[in-house]
Amino acid sequence: MSIDVKQMIESGKTVLGIELGSTRIKAVLIGEDNVPIASGSHEWENQLVNNIWTYSVESVWKGLQDSYQQLIENVKEQFGVSIKTIGAIGFSAMMHGYMVFDKEGELLVPFRTWRNNMTEQASNQLTELLNYNIPQRWSIAHLYQAILNGEEHVNQIAFQTTLAGYVHWKLTGQKVLGVGEASGVFPIDLSTKQYNEAMITQFNDLIASRNLPWQLEDILPSVLVAGENAGVLTEEGAKLLDVSGELQSGIPLCPPEGDAGTGMVATNSIAKRTGNVSAGTSAFAMVVLEKDLSKVHPEIDLVTTPTGNLVAMAHSNNCSSDMNAWVGLFDEFTKALGIEVDKTKLYETLFNSALSGDPDAGGLLSYGYLSGEHMTHFEEGRPLFVRSTGSNFNLANFMRTHLFTAFGAMKIGMDILFKEEKVELDEVLGHGGLFKTEGVGQRFLAAAFNVPVSVMETAGEGGAWGIALLGSYMINKKENETLESFLNGHVFAGQTVKTVSPDPIDVEGFEQFMERYKQGLEIERAAVNTLR
Repeated sequence: MSIDVKQMIESGKTVLGIELGSTRIKAVLIGEDNVPIASGSHEWENQLVNNIWTYSVESVWKGLQDSYQQLIENVKEQFGVSIKTIGAIGFSAMMHGYMVFDKEGELLVPFRTWRNNMTEQASNQLTELLNYNIPQRWSIAHLYQAILNGEEHVNQIAFQTTLAGYVHWKLTGQKVLGVGEASGVFPIDLSTKQYNEAMITQFNDLIASRNLPWQLEDILPSVLVAGENAGVLTEEGAKLLDVSGELQSGIPLCPPEGDAGTGMVATNSIAKRTGNVSAGTSAFAMVVLEKDLSKVHPEIDLVTTPTGNLVAMAHSNNCSSDMNAWVGLFDEFTKALGIEVDKTKLYETLFNSALSGDPDAGGLLSYGYLSGEHMTHFEEGRPLFVRSTGSNFNLANFMRTHLFTAFGAMKIGMDILFKEEKVELDEVLGHGGLFKTEGVGQRFLAAAFNVPVSVMETAGEGGAWGIALLGSYMINKKENETLESFLNGHVFAGQTVKTVSPDPIDVEGFEQFMERYKQGLEIERAAVNTLR
C-alpha cells in the first residue's frame, strides 16, 4: 500500500486542505480515496490587543508555513518522498471578522476576529434595516460599526474579506469566497447564490451621506459555489506556503470556505433535516432547513451550505476554553503531587467522571464566558463557577456542570428552532475536541437537543479534511454530480458511525440545569459589572 501512496504523492494525485482554527492550524493531505494520508499542525492563540481579539498577519503566515512543513515532514517519514505538486488545494478558516485593505493591499487595521462583541449598534441597525438577522461578528456589522465610529481607515478601504479569503487571495491573486463563507459576510440571495442585490442597495443608501469613495459591491470578494474553480497557486503563492521551495505553482484551488461549511462537509450533514455541531473553542450548531424561518430571530444566523442551501446557525462564542483551564488546574495538582499523567488520560478520566453525576449536575452552575457572549448579550467575558450551600459538590457534578454549560448558550438558540419554529432533525453529527472522549460529549449533546447524536470515526479530522474534500469534489466530480451525491458515494459509504440516543433522564436533567442557567444570568452580569 505504501508503494501506491508513494506513487500517488509523486504524481500529484492528492488533495491538500488547510484550516486556520481558533487554536490550531491543521493541514491534511488526502489520497484518491479521500482518506487522510498525512497531516501537520501548528498551535496558536488569539491575543487581546487594545481590547480587541486579534491574530497578527505574521502569525498567520508563520502558522500556515509551519503546519505545511509538518505535513511534508510527515510525508517524508512515512513514504520517503517530497511533495512537488498536488491535485488541488483548499483553505478554510474561522468565519466572519474584519480584514480590510487599501489599494496597495496593505492591512488597514489589525484583524478583528469573530470573538469581538463590539458591533452591537451596527448589528441592531442593520437587522432592522434589512429585516434579516445581522450578528455582531458578521463582516458587514464590523464594517458598518467602523463607519459609525468615524474610523479614519474607512475612506481608504479598497477590499474587505475574511481570514480564509485573505490567505486565498495572497496565494492565488483571486478575491473570492465560497458561498458558505460569504454568507457570514453579507446576506446571500438563495436564488442566485450571490450577495442579495436589494440589500446591497439598501446598505449603500444607508451610508450615502457619508460620501465614502466606494460602494459596497466594489470592495466585497466575488462569490463561488462548491465545485467551481477559484484560481491557481501562483509562483509567489507557492513560495509563501512552502518555504522549502519544492512546491510547484499552477495547482488549482477550490473556493475558500469557513469552518462552519467545512464542518458540514466533514460530517456529511449538508442534506435537509440534518445538522452538525462543532464544539471546541466556540460551539455552533448548523441545521439545514426545509423552509425559511417564520421571522427574524437575533439568536439565529442564516447562512448557507457550500452549495448555497439555507442553514440556521446557533452560534456561541464560548465552549471549552474555561473547561480546559480547569483541566489545566487538575494537571498542575497532579504534577505538584509528583505524578505525571498523560493529558489525554486526564481528560478522559475527568470527562468520564461526569457520567456518574446527578442528572441536573447537582445544583451547580458555571458560565465559561472567556470572551463576550452574544447569545446571552454579554459584551465582555467573565468565567464564573458558583454553588449554593445545598448543592451536591463533587467531581462528577463539577465536570458535568462544565460540560453542560459548554452547550448552554448554544442550546438557547436551538430551543428557538425546536420549540418556536418547529424545526425537525433526524440526527445531529458531532465533531470537534469536545467529542474526543468517546460517549461523553455525545451523550450530553443528545440530552441538550433531545435528538440522536452521531460521531463518525473521521470526526477528529475536522475542517481541514472538510476543505480537502471540497477540493477533491472540484477536480473529481462527474458531470452534474452534486456535492451531496459525491460525499455519499465516494467519501462516507461504509463509514463507521456511533450514535447515541437521548436518555429521558438526561434530557430532564439538562432542562433543569438550563432553568438554573437562565436564572443565573443576572449573577453573571453582576460579576462582569463588579470586575469591569
